[in-house]
Amino acid sequence: MPQLAFANSFWESYDVLERPVKAGVRKAMQKFQQLSVAQLQADKGLHLESVVNARDPRMRTIRINDFWRGVVLAPDDGSDVFLLVNVVPHDEAYTWAAKRLYTTNSATRALEVRNAVAIEELTPALEKAAEAADSLLFASYSDTVLRDLGIDDQVLRAVRTIVSKAQLRAFETLLPEDQCEVLQYLAEGFSPEEVYRDVVAVRRPADAGPDPDQSLAVAIANTTSRITLVTGPEELAGILEKPFAAWRVFLHPSQRRVAYRVSYGGPVQVTGGPGTGKTVAALHRVKHLLTRSPDSRVLLTTFTGALAASLRENLSVLLDGDASLLTRVDVTTVDAHAHGIVGRLDGRVPAPIGDREERQLWQRVVRKLGLPWTEQFLAQEYRHVILAQDLRTLDAYRAASRRGRGSALPPSRREQLWPAVELFESMLRDQKATTHLRICARAAELLAASSPTHDHVVVDEAQDLHPAQWRVLRGSVAPGSDDLFLTGDPHQRIYDSRVSLASLGIAVTGRTHRLRVNYRSTEEILSWSTRILSPVTIEDLAGDGTDSLAGYRSLLHGRRPHADGHGSEQAEVAALVERVREWIAQGIRPSEIGVCTRFNLLLDKAYDKLSASGVPVVRVKDHPGPQVEGVRLATMHAMKGLEFRCVAVLGVTAGAVPFAREVTPASVDALQHESDLLRERCLLFVACTRAREALAVSWSGEPSPFVPR
Repeated sequence: MPQLAFANSFWESYDVLERPVKAGVRKAMQKFQQLSVAQLQADKGLHLESVVNARDPRMRTIRINDFWRGVVLAPDDGSDVFLLVNVVPHDEAYTWAAKRLYTTNSATRALEVRNAVAIEELTPALEKAAEAADSLLFASYSDTVLRDLGIDDQVLRAVRTIVSKAQLRAFETLLPEDQCEVLQYLAEGFSPEEVYRDVVAVRRPADAGPDPDQSLAVAIANTTSRITLVTGPEELAGILEKPFAAWRVFLHPSQRRVAYRVSYGGPVQVTGGPGTGKTVAALHRVKHLLTRSPDSRVLLTTFTGALAASLRENLSVLLDGDASLLTRVDVTTVDAHAHGIVGRLDGRVPAPIGDREERQLWQRVVRKLGLPWTEQFLAQEYRHVILAQDLRTLDAYRAASRRGRGSALPPSRREQLWPAVELFESMLRDQKATTHLRICARAAELLAASSPTHDHVVVDEAQDLHPAQWRVLRGSVAPGSDDLFLTGDPHQRIYDSRVSLASLGIAVTGRTHRLRVNYRSTEEILSWSTRILSPVTIEDLAGDGTDSLAGYRSLLHGRRPHADGHGSEQAEVAALVERVREWIAQGIRPSEIGVCTRFNLLLDKAYDKLSASGVPVVRVKDHPGPQVEGVRLATMHAMKGLEFRCVAVLGVTAGAVPFAREVTPASVDALQHESDLLRERCLLFVACTRAREALAVSWSGEPSPFVPR
């Protein structure tokens, strides 16, 4: 009986199919496994047939229904492993298949694919243009060096025409995966020796002989990062039922070099816009660290509980539920990790109060001391200066830098303010209470006098962590190789935290990687959402420069986002119900739809209206598992780290985004005012970039000034 393997290009096409088509694919695949190779050739239902004038003679198509065809790579060497590579409409299937050529990389021995026709058509014109160029991007590398890294003759001819990184990026979708990554490495200044170590050697089978020619089955077995081999009917049924989960942990070749580098000499920072695969890279880094050392313990951590739950779910998918590996990973928030440390080493942890209770305490401090500052100013000074720098005395506060604060405080004014800090902390002690950041400060202090808790720490959504939280993480792992692996995007900073990593003993110089290709959202969603942030400058993750979305792009295309105003909130919610119904009618599962608002009040109205119309709904804050069906409802803040095929963002009004209560008046602190407005922009940007295929943004009354016109 034939064996089936699935390329990741199949999952990309399968995931967006409507339900009846998916059912047809499952039926065809089940039948495929039940027939012998000879029976496949004769079966009139599957109708396995060759592709005329195909660049790869192994190309076949199979019938899904009258409109859809599956594209299959068939063995020509006597083996019985078939590779399903795509599902496309009938006419497009033959055109797509005729242009593709699958080959075995001579260096990595992995199976890779190229658009051979497009490369052939483009190369002559580029060769002519290259004759007039002053320099070529890969001129310093000999043919021998490039061939040793797996570059074959067709790609080599095209490579000799490339004049810039921009031109290389334009070529990327046509090139074979491993060869493309080799060229990307070289273009970034890595030496051939480093490229061989980090790209070729980690993928090349240990038993690879000198002859690169091998069967299709062997090439498939060598390509586990891009191909899934199915061994039986039960496994086939299971994997076809959960393609969206598979997509969430799919690692693109451009991210693999970051996640699977054998070892780093210290902390690593990975940045990139939404959808560039930072979280997926973090998950795969955890897998690499676990499998490299059988005894290591890993802390996988993030900012919120919802994000931690998502990481835990996706890590289980990636590790196939392997309990022996999962038990060696602690997936939690930084605050929960700190709480556990204090509880273990101090014996008890004061109860943390919320933001509202903290503001009320600062109001009491202002009234009692008759200070000339607002409770908002004092709370921010305490958070951004005193806790951020772990200042314990007035002398330390006098000497401290107040970088990022927009109002000067000479020594005399700091002496006037310090009693407010002492009174606030005294009030907390009287109530046997504390704050989450004070728990972190205590945990870091305890760790400094004890032993690290983990061998490796992997951090997702690092941009939202406060310096007090970073001190906990720094103390949780001994400095050295592979200690900290950090992923984040300063453009998604929706909590007001600014940090200098180097000042906290986390030096990432020379170990910073930027991801620029969005693999989640369409270019239409991406370009529309990016305009939300286009008027502003963003401080980078390490706190020592600026960051930019320049070069950030998507390889996917689809519908333009729909942005529309309504005469009333009631009309806006009614329009939401109709849109969600349309998405579901198109074959989108309710759990693949996200609806978000700034405030819970409007979210409750959306929940009630959707429920009343028969649409299943669940709240993200209730942590529904992947098996729970229902449209996911969340506030904009809770959407961080999530993704959906379709997203509706409601209530984007001038009064909600930006929300005046969350913005410091310029008269109180001009710099904080600008920082708060930026945070509000980032919040809308995050909400919109959760969408993969469809985005709808709506409001009633006056729209937010951040909505792109």
